[in-house]
Amino acid sequence: MQNPTRKNLTRRTILTGIAATTATGTLAPAARAADRGSPWADRAGNAWRALLDHFSVDDGSGLFHEQLPVGPDDPAYSYEWPFSQAHVAALDLTGIPGGAGRRYRHDLRDLAAAQQLYWTSAGTTGLPGFASAPLPPYAGGGDLFYDDNEWVGLLDVQAHGMAPNPTALREARRISDLVESGWDVDPTHADPGGVFWTQAPWSTDRNTVSNMPGAELALRLFQFTGERRYLDRAQKYYTWTNRYLRRPDGLYSDHLGLDGTVEPTVWSYNQGVPVGVNTLLHRVTGERRYLREARRVADASIAYFVDGGRVDDHPPFFNSIWFKNLLLLESVVGGCTYRNAMAAYAERVWRHRRDPATGLFHFPHDGVLDGSTQLLEQAAVVQVFAVLAWDPADHATLY
Repeated sequence: MQNPTRKNLTRRTILTGIAATTATGTLAPAARAADRGSPWADRAGNAWRALLDHFSVDDGSGLFHEQLPVGPDDPAYSYEWPFSQAHVAALDLTGIPGGAGRRYRHDLRDLAAAQQLYWTSAGTTGLPGFASAPLPPYAGGGDLFYDDNEWVGLLDVQAHGMAPNPTALREARRISDLVESGWDVDPTHADPGGVFWTQAPWSTDRNTVSNMPGAELALRLFQFTGERRYLDRAQKYYTWTNRYLRRPDGLYSDHLGLDGTVEPTVWSYNQGVPVGVNTLLHRVTGERRYLREARRVADASIAYFVDGGRVDDHPPFFNSIWFKNLLLLESVVGGCTYRNAMAAYAERVWRHRRDPATGLFHFPHDGVLDGSTQLLEQAAVVQVFAVLAWDPADHATLY
């Protein structure tokens, strides 16, 4: 994906079956013992309350501001991707064991209802999906982005994996069909194939983030439904991305243009989702080669981001996706290496990015710490803290 700031600025300018797959990995005894005194549930709740207190638009819509402080050129309501990540945060909070998680179910119902304010039938491929902005009377809707929709689809299948939810599963099916309709079918294009990033006419990029999450969503649907078409979709997206966007070092570039030019930036989430895809391919096929590949990408990305000292320089909303996919892998292979790396990152975020007076988290934007907070950032922090409070046995339901 392109720089996330550019993506949102562009939108401002152009608005128009899991329980059966049980985890075999657990935390080491010392880590389990430490978790009994874990602060993560409290920290997640603190960050979530700050999100609701400061980002909620007080008009009964259930929608949020895009960032704080609200700028003069900001939309009245956040774009769909930030909202969806707040929605994911609410879902992750409900996964905290015991009564601590149950207290967030009302918030989750509220966000699930508000999510539908982005739903539109006006997609260019003839299929409905979530627009980049709310529909009237709240805003004018907007272009459909395939990755935006995939995150909601992955939320849906995670919700269904946590507790059977036919409504969520039905929506996930519709989103997978939308993603499939975004496949490039023009054989004259350089490196033909791949799911486009958006339906907007100003971009013809095909991205790691529009293909690998689509594969992950399809694999979860195959697990739940047994319908072969979902496995076929997943393998198609997976094969194309590996062929054209996997770098010589085994990590993944961001996107590919229609002229065959690759944008080689390595974002953390573009490494995490392939880890999850390979893990799920191993689960549904039993083939060890996929598990070896998942471990290879995971370890290469740990070396690049953690050992290389880069993880704190990447946006928290990319890191949350990366880390959660690593936990999915760890639910299969065991150990606590990836979770420990996630906890170390989260500890730094808590200590160095939090404003105790507001509970908001401040990250640099274009290298400048300007005191602002994006909804995407606050939601990602909630996700990280919440999942660290989960029972590790439940990590098998992530994405």
